[in-house]
Amino acid sequence: MERMWRTHDLKNTYDVVIVGGGVHGLAIAYYLGKRGMKRIAILDKGYLGGGASGRNTAIIRSNYRTAQGVAFYDESVKLYENLSLDLDYNLMFSQQGHLTLAHTDRGVTTLRERAETNRLLGVNSRLITPKEVAEMVPGMDVSASAHQPILAGLYHPPGGIIRHDAVVWGYARGVDRMGIEIHPQTEVTAIKTTSTAGNSGRRKVDGVLTSRGTISAPVVVNATAGWCSIIANMVGIDLPIVTHPLQALVTERLKPFLHHVIVSATLHVYINQSDRGEVVIGEEIDPYPSYRLTSTFRFLENAAAHTLELFPCLARVKVLRQWAGLCDMPPDFAPIMGTVDEVEGFILDVGWGTYGFKAAPAAGHRIAELIATGKTPPVLQPFALSRFANMEPVGEKAAAAVSH
Repeated sequence: MERMWRTHDLKNTYDVVIVGGGVHGLAIAYYLGKRGMKRIAILDKGYLGGGASGRNTAIIRSNYRTAQGVAFYDESVKLYENLSLDLDYNLMFSQQGHLTLAHTDRGVTTLRERAETNRLLGVNSRLITPKEVAEMVPGMDVSASAHQPILAGLYHPPGGIIRHDAVVWGYARGVDRMGIEIHPQTEVTAIKTTSTAGNSGRRKVDGVLTSRGTISAPVVVNATAGWCSIIANMVGIDLPIVTHPLQALVTERLKPFLHHVIVSATLHVYINQSDRGEVVIGEEIDPYPSYRLTSTFRFLENAAAHTLELFPCLARVKVLRQWAGLCDMPPDFAPIMGTVDEVEGFILDVGWGTYGFKAAPAAGHRIAELIATGKTPPVLQPFALSRFANMEPVGEKAAAAVSH
């Protein structure tokens, strides 16, 4: 029987070292491989996909608020639509539609702004009435007597869910077939740099030190989640990122009744039903910075209460399990991608907060283009680290805080 991916001895030198064996690191390697670059090592201190890639709720959408965000995530949705064929692996992508609810007049205005921005940029989103919401989601309480009555909804048909493990496995099998090496259980402990010519204070990457030995490489990509600040500090870069836990839960399996992803920013909750029948429920990030991966009763109590405001029919349903992951949150709720001025050869693909999984194909494709050509693609330029020093934040909080 063919293995999904093989084991390798660690070589002394590679053209590119990718730190992080989640969906972003694997996607970067995959699209580099499609460009003919094969001397690549993917390093992860744990097992493949064991971080944020295995702890998310796998929601895909592109109905963001800013022009920069909409363009980028729409590219990712389009790549996801054909990814099963590209990887020759069933990713169980279900474009069932993404529905964001408004419970206040201000919420309706915000959704209308997002809908118009989306439509101007060619993304399928529209504002719908409570009557249309009731027709789409028969089990939801849309009555005027609800604690938080539903005034409108932002319906985004291309949105949906995908099997997150399958995406990791599909990309991993794809890079392995290209001859690219995957090295789990290989922790990066330091990154080597030297001064560039001219004594300008600028440095360049020489390689990495790992728990299995030293590697020489001219390009190192930081594609980690939860630990990106630690990796960046290895080359003297301070990232404006705060790491928060994000929790989710699933219920026992039910017959299919929910055929859309439901989000309420007012109630701080999002809900969908998995292909196995489980109801997946999550909230926004925990209100405190931490690296703890333990679940809390506070989350369970709040998530259950807010879910029942929308779906009273779930009152007798049992919770099966809950878990937590780590989210790296930049100040403007948008990712950080591209080169850094201070260190040549050090590439960032970090700061993905609660929205990293949906962006993986586009991020991988564009970071690979940056590495292969040496030029930053226009779609990545707004997300550069330098935007904070230049006072040019992207400002995605309105569509990214809880709208998974």
